[in-house]
This record gives sequence, C-alpha cells and structure tokens, in this order.
Amino acid sequence: MTLLLMAAGSGSRYGKLKQFDDLGPKGEFLMEFAIYDAIQNNFEQIVVITKKENVSFLEEHLKERLPKNITLSVLAQELTDLPEGTTFEGERKKPWGTAHAVWTARNVINGPFVVINADDYYGQSVYKKAADFIQSNNEAYALMGYTLKDTLSEHGSVSRGICKVDQDDLVSVNERLKLIQKGDTIVDEDTGLEFTGDEQASMNFWVCRPSIFDKITNELKVFINDEDKVANSELYLPFMIQEMLQANEVKVKCIPSGGEWFGVTYASDKEKAVANLKDKTEKGLYPTPLW
Repeated sequence: MTLLLMAAGSGSRYGKLKQFDDLGPKGEFLMEFAIYDAIQNNFEQIVVITKKENVSFLEEHLKERLPKNITLSVLAQELTDLPEGTTFEGERKKPWGTAHAVWTARNVINGPFVVINADDYYGQSVYKKAADFIQSNNEAYALMGYTLKDTLSEHGSVSRGICKVDQDDLVSVNERLKLIQKGDTIVDEDTGLEFTGDEQASMNFWVCRPSIFDKITNELKVFINDEDKVANSELYLPFMIQEMLQANEVKVKCIPSGGEWFGVTYASDKEKAVANLKDKTEKGLYPTPLW
C-alpha cells in the first residue's frame, strides 16, 4: 500500500512553507507523523509531491529517517509535466492543482493508494481504516470523512468540502469556501448557507485506484486547451473523483474517520499544533524522537 502526500503548496495564509515547519517535539515536520502512522499500518511505499526546489532537501531528510524497507519517492510537480502531445508555453505561477499533483506519481504507483495533504494531521486510527478498506475492497474509492465542527480554525474562515452521503455511499462533495463558527451554527460567508457542524467534511483523505491517472490525463488535455481555465483555474482531485462518481465509473464510500484532525492553515494555528503533538508524544502515542 502507498501513501501519497501533497506538499507542493505555497502556504500563502501561513506565511511560509508550512510543510517543512518544525512542529514535533524534536523538530519533526507534521507530515512525518502521517508517514509514521501509515507505516504502523503496513504502508510500504511513501510518495511525496513537492516543488522542484525542495526535492533534494526533502528526499535527503526523509531517507535519513525512514526504515530501510520503506520505498520512498520524492517527485516534483512541474508545469511542464503534461500528457504526451500537450504543451504549455505561457506563464503561470501556480501549479496545475491537486489532481495534477497526484498525476505526477503515475509512474511510481501501480496499486491502491491513499492521498493526503502534507500539512494536516489526520489522527492515528484513520490509517488502519484506510488499510482495512484497501485490503477488503478491490475496486471502490473511499473518502475518510471528518465531523465538520471538529475541522474549523479559531483564527479565520476555512474551505471545506461538505459531503452528501447515502448509507455509506458518497453522493457528492460540495465545496464551501468561507466556513466560520457563529454561535451554535457554522456559516458559509460566501453563500450564507448554515450547517449544524455534524456533517461529514472532506479533509482530502482519499483512497484511490490507478484508474484515476487515466481520468486526470484526459482532463488535463482538455484543460490545457482552454485559455480561461489555464489563466484562472486548477484541476482539483475531488472534482475528478466526483465526475467519475457521477458518470458511474467508480463507487466511492464515505467512511467516518472517527479520529482527530488538525491543520496549520494560519500561522496562529502553529501553537495549537505544537501543543497537540507534544501532548500525544507525552502520552506515549509517538516515540521521541519519532525515528
């Protein structure tokens, strides 16, 4: 089984590259706790997608720490990495999006894999649930859901995908861009919609199959030939999966993670993250140093 971590973001709201901030008791990156938890649940391949200028540093950093039996690939997400016969000669600062980040790993992944954000903490139990799902299911995709009220930031609004679920089948994920707690309800300031907080939210913890690579290939070809999209848009992984779901190309299960989530969207979130990791280490949930 493979864990793919997306670590190519710029951290515009955080103020620096949060993927490489020392949040653990011994200066560990947040992603190292995800990698540790995955390895404890029999994941044997780690793939990290990052910016070209960070590849050598991150590869060296992780190789020194990971067990020798773990396969590691650190790959650069680059604007020039496009489907055969497709070219881009314009100017663009942003990467092509999370779907393209996943597509970057198409040549090193040949089985089911988990996709997560490198700057989020997803809890320990969710990796066992993901591993159990992979081992018991040969075809379906899965989204590990988190209770919406447990995913907010005290320091500003957040963007979350709100899940519509039928039994345990994912029906849709609707992106809400400015969610914030107001009294007893959660309000999307962008649309005015209100939520109880008990809804399942997507935190971008997906179980995918290699079939996603063909889908992204086709979408990239269309995307690159659309001038408006190239100028203003990105290809997002949840949209790719939702399109496959609505076309009945895949089944997607929504599995409540049952675990804790926290992230570092804003610089002021760092203090809480550091305290959380310190507390978990002191309780014996993680060794110190981690490796």
